[in-house]
Amino acid sequence: MMRMTMEQASGVTSLLEKLAGFGSTADGGVTRLLYSPSWKDAQSFLEAAMSAAGLETRYDRVGNLFGRLEGKRKEQGVILTGSHIDTVRSGGRYDGAYGIAASLAAVSFLRSTYGEPGRSIEVVSFCEEEGSRFPLAYWGSGNITGAYTTGMSPLIVDPQGITLEHAMQAAGFGREDQPESLREDLAAFVEVHIEQGVILERTGGKVGIVETIAGQRRYVITVKGETNHAGTTPMAMRRDAVAGAAEMIAILERAANRAGEPLVATVGRMKLLPNIPNVIAGTVEFTLDIRHISETLLTGFTDAVIGSFHSVAERRGLELDVQAALHARPAPMDPVLTGKLEKICSDGGIPYRRMMSGAGHDGQMFVNRCPTAMLFVPSKDGISHSPEEYTAAEDLALGVVVLAEMLYDLAYEEILT
Repeated sequence: MMRMTMEQASGVTSLLEKLAGFGSTADGGVTRLLYSPSWKDAQSFLEAAMSAAGLETRYDRVGNLFGRLEGKRKEQGVILTGSHIDTVRSGGRYDGAYGIAASLAAVSFLRSTYGEPGRSIEVVSFCEEEGSRFPLAYWGSGNITGAYTTGMSPLIVDPQGITLEHAMQAAGFGREDQPESLREDLAAFVEVHIEQGVILERTGGKVGIVETIAGQRRYVITVKGETNHAGTTPMAMRRDAVAGAAEMIAILERAANRAGEPLVATVGRMKLLPNIPNVIAGTVEFTLDIRHISETLLTGFTDAVIGSFHSVAERRGLELDVQAALHARPAPMDPVLTGKLEKICSDGGIPYRRMMSGAGHDGQMFVNRCPTAMLFVPSKDGISHSPEEYTAAEDLALGVVVLAEMLYDLAYEEILT
């Protein structure tokens, strides 16, 4: 018997609808980039919602927002739960936002029903996870866990030439009088998220219990050749950056198919210069995203592919520049917390499955700092990062119910060792 009913959890849908109004786009999506006006408005809305739920609110130096339910035993650390407020461009209304709304709904219920917990609980709205504005991801959770510091911010620039430092300060953050982001008081982190895949929907699962988040390598690859006339330059005399990049991408796809699941490799963005129909492009820039649950296999595959890129460039007389943008190791979830989630679902008669996450999440930043757990709810047709992103109201509510049960165990009953 779950402590929270589906009806009590149904309010999460209304909160998500309100959040979707901040940064709404004409195509029905949401664009809420780090430190933008819509981002600031959404954080302010959540701050008010946290206060209305009886939580003590505060921001840290980079703009992470926390709502705290104080516990009796402060020395035993904080149970942190939440997700990220930023979106991709024209993304959906559930990615990230659901984790915050679900956490707020669950903690609000626990407070009103059971009062003061033994261990403090904090709902967090991470300032950034997606990497949609600046060329890095997990800025919010990365500062909390020590992976990043604000000292990096002057060196990171968005496509408009605005530094992360300037954007942060313009939004009212980055000041020395604000609390530092690094946390040393965390007893556990629990994140609930939409799956962003089709596995739960196709297998009839209602809850996914994440065992491992895949490691990721992201690169920006720049291929430089020679810009020249498309009509007067013989094929054999060309230093065509597009042709070289195309060969590299074909090598990538063949290698990924040979490697098999669960490895995936993607070229998601490409820029051509000068990008004129009758001119041979002299420069091509493309992104490379490679993921696997094994660090050893991920490293071996990545090194081999980039080595092949260098061989192609040398043979074609091209210059190749490879810039690393992200190196995230595979992140196994805590087996004790994962087991607790499994017992909650089993005892409650909830169809569940253990699974991996191919997508990256804030949870992976916490695995070396505190016990971490993550659960998924289904995504219709597996669509995410799109205005078509959708999860049924009953699935959203069920995720809140399971999360509330987990937080009760950790904050009201359990003393973690």
